[in-house]
Amino acid sequence: MSDFYIVGIQQVGIGTEDMRASWKWYADMFQMNIRMLEDDTVAERMLPYTNNKPEKRHACIAANLQGGGGFEIWQYSERKPLPIDFDVQIGDLGVFAVKVKSHNIASYHAELAAKYQNVSQIFTDPRGLPTFYVSDPNGNLFQVVEDNYIFIDDNLLSGGVVGAMIGVSDIDKSLEVYRDILGYDTVVYDKTGVFSDWQTQRGGTQQYRRVLLSHSKPFVGPFSELYGSSTIELVQALERTPRKIFEKPRQWGDPGFIQLCMDVVNMRALEEHCNQHGYPFTVDSCPDAGDFDMGLASGHFTYIEDPDGTLIEFVEIHKIPVSNKFNICINLMKKDRSKPMPKFFFRLMKLNRVKFD
Repeated sequence: MSDFYIVGIQQVGIGTEDMRASWKWYADMFQMNIRMLEDDTVAERMLPYTNNKPEKRHACIAANLQGGGGFEIWQYSERKPLPIDFDVQIGDLGVFAVKVKSHNIASYHAELAAKYQNVSQIFTDPRGLPTFYVSDPNGNLFQVVEDNYIFIDDNLLSGGVVGAMIGVSDIDKSLEVYRDILGYDTVVYDKTGVFSDWQTQRGGTQQYRRVLLSHSKPFVGPFSELYGSSTIELVQALERTPRKIFEKPRQWGDPGFIQLCMDVVNMRALEEHCNQHGYPFTVDSCPDAGDFDMGLASGHFTYIEDPDGTLIEFVEIHKIPVSNKFNICINLMKKDRSKPMPKFFFRLMKLNRVKFD
């Protein structure tokens, strides 16, 4: 294989001080209750972002089979996590909000508002579509967006991750990563002003430039039909100098949105593409080829940084568990990875549904 494929948004990393409690909340609010992977080992390959020290952590990747990407919920096991010491505002540098989907905004809004108080009213986004916002107990912001695509109908109002809002200092410069490398090459809107859907958010009454990007070509690959289509919204503050959400001494894995992770096929071809655009890998789990073992799963992960230092992770899945209970795995390297996996494969993953007390 001489080319690479972007398969879709695999997950957004979320650092937390209590992985289990956060997962329970996300399962209750967003039905993120399918365990794709759980790992409790030492992060030895992330030294550039862990102060050059291997750190033990407990992480899971949780998904909603109605479609969309998942959450990688992440907690240091031995190091005390360092929470952010300021209130994140719209446009601060990094992932400041995650987009999750619903095919029925009004009903889902009523469901969440009945459970939790940090749910905004329903607004109209710059496309003219209904949207609302919800903050988790740790202050992480989620935007619920309208999306009628359902992969496996579990009779739920919610789906998974279909995008992110990313604060940048220069949108035109950032397009080198999000358009030219990740493939979000279509401008859905490019608007400047004060936006009504942000009025209840910190910094939301200020002026911003918002550029919503989508991809002109459908993503392809084994998990492409699970992930579906997605968008990236780049946000540039125009009235203030934004702060970096993960500024030192905070480090990768501390509370907040850690990284945006893209599922890919053919990592070495992607590496050439990133190098050509001036964004080399800063982390490479398999510099000498082979697999990075994650228990029942294995693969290859790498990182780049956008111009403001926001972390973009790439993951090439080699082996993935279908049933953790029965130790059943699928080796994707023995399949045509340009084609999506059959739906029955994902239906089997219901065996990995986690129930919380």
